[in-house]
Amino acid sequence: MHDTTTTVARRSLLTGAAGAAAGLAVGAGPLAEAAAALAPAGTLQPTGRLPLWRQAGRKGIVFGSSIATWQLDKGYRGLHDREAGLLFTEDDLLWYQLKPKPKAPLNFEPGDQIIGFAERNDQLVIAAHLAWDEGFGEGWTDADLWDLNRQDAEDLLYGVVRAEVEHYQGRVNGWIVANEVTDPNEADKHGFRKNVPWYSTIGPGYIAECFHIAAEKDPGALRIINEFGFETVNEWGDRPGPRQRAYLKAIDRLLDQGAPVQAVGIQGHLLADRFAQRFHERRYRNFLREIADRGLPILVTELDVLDEGLPKNPRKRDRKVADVYRRYLDVTLDESAVKVVVAFGLTDRYTWLDEDQPREDGSHRRPLAFDRRLNPKPAYHAISRAFRHAPVREPLWQLEK
Repeated sequence: MHDTTTTVARRSLLTGAAGAAAGLAVGAGPLAEAAAALAPAGTLQPTGRLPLWRQAGRKGIVFGSSIATWQLDKGYRGLHDREAGLLFTEDDLLWYQLKPKPKAPLNFEPGDQIIGFAERNDQLVIAAHLAWDEGFGEGWTDADLWDLNRQDAEDLLYGVVRAEVEHYQGRVNGWIVANEVTDPNEADKHGFRKNVPWYSTIGPGYIAECFHIAAEKDPGALRIINEFGFETVNEWGDRPGPRQRAYLKAIDRLLDQGAPVQAVGIQGHLLADRFAQRFHERRYRNFLREIADRGLPILVTELDVLDEGLPKNPRKRDRKVADVYRRYLDVTLDESAVKVVVAFGLTDRYTWLDEDQPREDGSHRRPLAFDRRLNPKPAYHAISRAFRHAPVREPLWQLEK
């Protein structure tokens, strides 16, 4: 277990960040939403409360958000700096950026930019992801990954992981070492997914080896395994119970092998449709307790709410999304091993759900705490309330002003 509390300086709260959002693309949707997207961000509207990272910090919780270089318009930069104490690298360290083609040299420029942004704002950093079966981009074919012999696959994966961790050694607070490597169906007896190129070419040992490389090259950074699908039946019909059991089985296997796993990430992509009926609170509490009983801190790493099945009306939808946050965080934050909450973005202006899972009615998704004009929504107040009512815990990282 990563049992030392790291103190990190955090500069004083911004009183406001002026600026217009330049070059913002407007997608399909109602005229009112399109106009809001085009309007200048202006000065951030005060919420009347301490920023979320400070609210969370009062209870020993670190609050942060993902962000990417392509999202750094002036308004959102200020919002992210004001509200987040931690930056989660959304896509600037994925292979389509880092190594866009098999023969391409490593390109650290996007990663340097986003981690530099965090450093200028005195934010913690969780860097993602070292081993994942996605994020390659159009420069990679299936044959480039699946047709490798074992030695070539090891040279490729371990070479990139080693160079990446060395490049950012001492500049990040945590690494998502293994992302989405477990599954209850397409898996071996230990719960590890077999339907990924690294498993096919190297074998399941690639996961433990990536943890060992991270420990060797950046021993001061927390080493995290990360996975999704534990809360309710999701949009693909996966049930949470089997996914929970597969994850625990895989974690136990890694620990038994001596892999230096230090923390467990739970993505927290929540499905709003019938969440109250589908979310089994007692079973979820038990799942979190089982992780905690292994001596591992828990990080909620990619929290958002897919508003599928909710009305088009923004006000009605926002209330229902906020209710999902409330129900989920009230249960999750009761577990003292939950040390970190990372939203997968702060503003609806930039959400992966608009692109990957657009609404059939043409309106923009509304999954996050702030709207497209960077104003707080009911989801913001639900998150704030959850922090206010959460029990105090020993922090994983201590942020200082």
